Amino acid sequence: MEKEKKTLIGMTLAELRRTAAELGMPAFTGGQMADWLYRRHATSIGEMTNISKANRARLEEEYKTGLMPPTDCQRSVDGTVKYLFPTSNGREVETVYIPDGDRATLCVSSQVGCKMHCLFCQTGRQGFEGNLTAADILNQVYALPERDTLTNIVFMGQGEPMDNLDAVLRATEILTAPYGWAWSPKRITVSSVGIRRHLKRFLDESECHVATSLHTPIPEQRAQLMPAERAFPISEVTELLRQYDFSHQRRLSFEYIVFGGVNDTEQHARQTVRLLHGLDCRINLIRFHQIPGIDLHGASEQRMEWLRDYLTAHGVFTTIRASRGQDIYAACGLLSTARQIAEERKHE
Repeated sequence: MEKEKKTLIGMTLAELRRTAAELGMPAFTGGQMADWLYRRHATSIGEMTNISKANRARLEEEYKTGLMPPTDCQRSVDGTVKYLFPTSNGREVETVYIPDGDRATLCVSSQVGCKMHCLFCQTGRQGFEGNLTAADILNQVYALPERDTLTNIVFMGQGEPMDNLDAVLRATEILTAPYGWAWSPKRITVSSVGIRRHLKRFLDESECHVATSLHTPIPEQRAQLMPAERAFPISEVTELLRQYDFSHQRRLSFEYIVFGGVNDTEQHARQTVRLLHGLDCRINLIRFHQIPGIDLHGASEQRMEWLRDYLTAHGVFTTIRASRGQDIYAACGLLSTARQIAEERKHE
């Protein structure tokens, strides 16, 4: 039986140097590997031509780059592309590429499925199937066909990023480190339902933007929509956020899916203003996309515009997020797994 090779992508510079030393290579070989992996986007060890042939052969005995191309994709009429990527544990995860004029955003996943069980989310209904490694997360970026066009990355795909925090922090470190992709952390946004302890650690250890899932300011109603409210009350989450400075480059936003007749009333608007008072933040209103078996419906465009204008007029800058990729089930809350793609194609 062939020996399973270890993966290089997902290693920090220090770990790559340690790997080189363990194989009897000079420490600077670790820096060369980092350059080939993260700057030159090598897909194989054989491409690392400034490493000696003997050292490349030694590396290839035990390691592989770990890059895996997508196994499937679907293209929307609006240009959005949904990719299906394999993962190191033999599962698959969905990633969405969203071009928009001179911007191109990648929505990456951090888990296969999700433990949060939000009522309105297809991923939550899928259940939890495992955490992604940092290599799995980075593979969605580095193996993306449109990689070189990207301007932004959002951790808003499958899974709760704060529930897989070690891997997310490692991935964002590599994306922003001088030895890595050297991106500004201000080009990366990480979302969360508000797992308080992990969110605090993320705020302390990362400079990336933060997006918090709000959806309603009323605790009892939020608990019905988002069971995580019972363990991580939004009132405690906002109190934690008040301890950090978002008045400069780092941005704090709140995601608010608008359900017709459910969370689009004046009471909700007033309580949202009260909840977020004093926070330097913005709200993104998101259109709801119907999920089978769930008795929730999207609000009218008129109602969404009213809510946007009310919140902005009362000091909370609010925008309506453009809905993308709905025809390929790539819009907010619609990501699941390969099983859904197979089901969709049965009916095409």
